[in-house]
Amino acid sequence: MVSYFKDILVGFGSLLAGMAVTIRYFFKPIVTVQYPREKIIMSPRYRGHTQLALDAESGTHRCIACELCARTCPSQLITVQGVRVDKKKKVPWQYIIEYQYCSLCGLCIEVCPTKALEWSHEYRLAGFTRQDSVFDLLVRFQHQQRMAGVPVTPIPEPAAETEGEAEPAGEVKE
Repeated sequence: MVSYFKDILVGFGSLLAGMAVTIRYFFKPIVTVQYPREKIIMSPRYRGHTQLALDAESGTHRCIACELCARTCPSQLITVQGVRVDKKKKVPWQYIIEYQYCSLCGLCIEVCPTKALEWSHEYRLAGFTRQDSVFDLLVRFQHQQRMAGVPVTPIPEPAAETEGEAEPAGEVKE
């Protein structure tokens, strides 16, 4: 009989402890974020997808199209194609990353010799198709430049291949 009343007291104490937690949180401010309407502020150490870093001095990126990031990627998701603008300088005209298989390991960021890649703070990358997760970082970089108020760097055109081109019809080569 004593254990019966002891169990009732222990249960009542447990009930009071649970209600104390509930009442304490009832008077705290609301922390729910109305997600689509309110933007969440991410912490500075948040690691989103990779993006080209905006160079503060020049207002453009520092990528030299060396393709080290593409060779280092364990999933082989990066495609970089460059074109020479001067005899020495090479810039990318296409920088594609397929994020549907990216493990966000960060090896591409670590291996970059010019520190042209960085982690973004973007978290809204959901899509409906696989093609929605294939990004051209140069196009996204132009958007980043517009948001920063920096003049937009045009994407260079790929060099036309002169070897193997057919001669235009109607011209006679002498």
